[in-house]
Amino acid sequence: MTNSGDASPGLETVRILIVDDDKSVRRAIGRALGSQGYQVLEADSTEAALDLLTRVEPVPLVVSDIHMPGRDGIALLQELRLLYPDTAVIMLTGDGDVTTAVGCLKMGAVDYLSKPIEVEEMRGRVASALRQQEVSLELRRLREAYRRDLELQVGELSRKNQAMYLAQVQMAVTMLEAKDPYTRGHSARVAQYAVATARRMGLKPDLIDQIRLGGELHDIGKIGTRDAILNKPGPLTTEEFAEVRRHTTDGETMLEVLRADHPEVLAIVRSHHERMDGSGFPDGLVADAIPLSARIVSVADSFDAMTSTRTYRDSHEFEYAIGELEQQSGSQFDPDIVAVFVACLRDDFPSAAS
Repeated sequence: MTNSGDASPGLETVRILIVDDDKSVRRAIGRALGSQGYQVLEADSTEAALDLLTRVEPVPLVVSDIHMPGRDGIALLQELRLLYPDTAVIMLTGDGDVTTAVGCLKMGAVDYLSKPIEVEEMRGRVASALRQQEVSLELRRLREAYRRDLELQVGELSRKNQAMYLAQVQMAVTMLEAKDPYTRGHSARVAQYAVATARRMGLKPDLIDQIRLGGELHDIGKIGTRDAILNKPGPLTTEEFAEVRRHTTDGETMLEVLRADHPEVLAIVRSHHERMDGSGFPDGLVADAIPLSARIVSVADSFDAMTSTRTYRDSHEFEYAIGELEQQSGSQFDPDIVAVFVACLRDDFPSAAS
C-alpha cells in the first residue's frame, strides 16, 4: 500500500478509529489517512475499540476489519449501531468474501473495502463516508427541530383547547348552581377558602392555582345528578345517595382531558369526600393517602355547606360550623388543616362570622 495526496483543509479535527488485529495494517492505513490531516486512533480488537470509545469524544468514522480474534468486526458493528448510531462504519475484508461484507452493509455499515487496500480508493471511500455521516447528522437535526416545532404547536393548540374546555366547564358549574338558589356561589366560596388556607400553609403557587380550580370544579359531576335529588327537602334514600356519591367519579371522568396539566384538580374532584378515618367515598382512603389538595377543599366545602341555607335545613352559625370542624378533626378532617382554616376564617374572612 502506498501513500499519496496533500492534506485537505478543515480535516484536522476529524477523528477516524482503525480497528485491526494486524498492527502493520493499522499503521499503513493510519499513515495514508494521517497524511490528509485526519486524526487517527488505533485499536487491535473489538474490546479495545469499545473501551477507547468510552474515553474519547465521539468518533465520526470507524474502519474495522471483519475477521479478528475474539469478538469479530461484525460484533463491533452491532455494538456501534447500538451505542454510537451516529458513527459511520467501513468494514475491511481480506478473504474476498463479498457476501459477508454485503451482509455488513445490511447491518448498517456505510461501505466496505477489500484487502489489499488501494490507498486512493480508500481515501475516496473515507471522504464519501464522512460526507454521508454529516448529511445524516444534518437530516436528524432537521427532523428533531421539526419535531420540536410540531410538539410546540400541538402543545399551544392543546392549551387553547384546554382553556376553551375549562371555560365551558366553569360555565356549566355556574349554570348548575344557578338552578338552585341555595347553592349559588358555593363553588367560588369554597375556592376562596381553600386558596387562603393553602397560602397560609406555604404551598407552592402552581399547587395553589390547581386548588383554586379544583375548588371551583369540585362538584362538576353533579351535572349528571337529577334535580329532584339535588333539591330534595328530605332525607335521601339509599339509591338516591348512591347517585349523589357518583358525582365524584363522574366529575373526574368529565375532566380527564385535563389530567396531564391539572392532576391535582382531578384529585380534588374525586377525593373531596374522603374522610381521615377511611369511611369516605369513593375509595375509602385513609389519612395521608387522601391527596393534600382534596383534604383542604374538603374542609372548605364542609364549612360553606354548613353556613349556607339548603333545601333540607337552614344555615348554621359561624361558631357552630367551627365547632363541628374541630369536633370532626381526626375522623373526618385533617386536624392540621382545620387549625389553619379556622385561623384564616378569623383573620381573612371576618364577614363569614357575621
